[in-house]
Amino acid sequence: MNDRIVMPVWTIGLFIVVMNTTMFNVSIPSIIQDLHITADLGSWVISSYSIGYALSTVIYSRLSDTVTIRKLLAVGLCVLGFSSVLGLFAHSFGMLLTARILQSAGAGVMAGLGLVLASRYIPAERRGSAIAMISAGSAMAFGLGPIVGGIISEYFGWNGLFAVTCLVLVILPVLLRLLPREEAPPFRFDLAGALMTVVNAATLLLAVTQLSWVWLAVSIASFAVHAWHLRRGQETFINPALLRNGTFLKLVTIGFCLLILNLGNLFLMPLILAKAFSLSAMRIGLTIAPGAILSAFLTRFVGRWIDRYGNVRFLLLGHGLLALVLLSFFAIIGTSPAVILLGYIVFSPAFSATLAALNNETSRMLPKQLIGAGMGLMQLIQFFGGSISVAVCGLLLELQTQTPLVSSYKHVYGMLLAVGVISLGMLLWYKQSKNERQPI
Repeated sequence: MNDRIVMPVWTIGLFIVVMNTTMFNVSIPSIIQDLHITADLGSWVISSYSIGYALSTVIYSRLSDTVTIRKLLAVGLCVLGFSSVLGLFAHSFGMLLTARILQSAGAGVMAGLGLVLASRYIPAERRGSAIAMISAGSAMAFGLGPIVGGIISEYFGWNGLFAVTCLVLVILPVLLRLLPREEAPPFRFDLAGALMTVVNAATLLLAVTQLSWVWLAVSIASFAVHAWHLRRGQETFINPALLRNGTFLKLVTIGFCLLILNLGNLFLMPLILAKAFSLSAMRIGLTIAPGAILSAFLTRFVGRWIDRYGNVRFLLLGHGLLALVLLSFFAIIGTSPAVILLGYIVFSPAFSATLAALNNETSRMLPKQLIGAGMGLMQLIQFFGGSISVAVCGLLLELQTQTPLVSSYKHVYGMLLAVGVISLGMLLWYKQSKNERQPI
């Protein structure tokens, strides 16, 4: 496989998929008005895609142990492409929600298999560059999504947003031609375990977003049933060996915390720019865009540096920079939009490099037979952390209705800073345990 061609094309596809997460944010008001629905229903246009995207990511990763990447890619991108065509003609909430759920079912193939592809077919000495490219593509998509969404919505309406994801149908034949032909090993897919994983994630998210003790009880019960299934099953969807691997669990915890920081920050920045400084959606996007663009520009260098200097060094450096930005936001977030502009110029490349180093480190410590399951589980927990982050940040803001506007945002950034410190502590623990495992 010529990874110098395949990985840039793959990153373009991933960019489209990830951007689809944030493009619709700026269009929710017009969707609510056009379809005559409540704000609660409108929020499901975003949350349904995010939840489905996270769950389909781990399912595609796990399926890659028994189905070839080419077949999974063809299925996933066809589902995404044709559901996007459906969305172009959606004129009711039911049709719109159906299109978004089907989109999420196909979209996970790009995130789920990108790291698996890099881990299987790119030599370790170049793998950091490839994973850095994937991470930077995601970071840039998060930043540019609101800008692209605002422009398209203004001139073509919210249905026009679906045209962007239709472009994956153009990328599909190119990737199918470039990808290596594989022979999948015999493997029994654990459908019951996959369904339990979906139920675990969905019920826990509902418990948090709805502040529901009922859903929390259902979630706890679903985890108990899943634990019983793991003890008695063979070749289960979640490989029990991963849950017994303390090294892997440390890295997973770091990934969970990193996505809390990134998605929480991306949720908070537009809100404070709009409410404290009365910026339009277009100006908000332009304030966030430079950081995302710089992150993409630095990809070629970051990947080489990771390969040269090692993952742990970049993880430590990235954590330090992220903590510095969050501390600055905590202290002076309400003084000027320039604080957010400059802060995100540092935050976005730091997050992209840190996530790339984390994924590269994970791919190196996992045995080959666990790469598909391990990288899929890592991404599921990362995305779940991001979903939890947005819900918790929103709840914390709602609980501070009597608090001055800027102070309420500072308090939430203080919580994110605390999560960053926890992640750094876990990283130092991982570094210490890694040094103890190495021969003297």
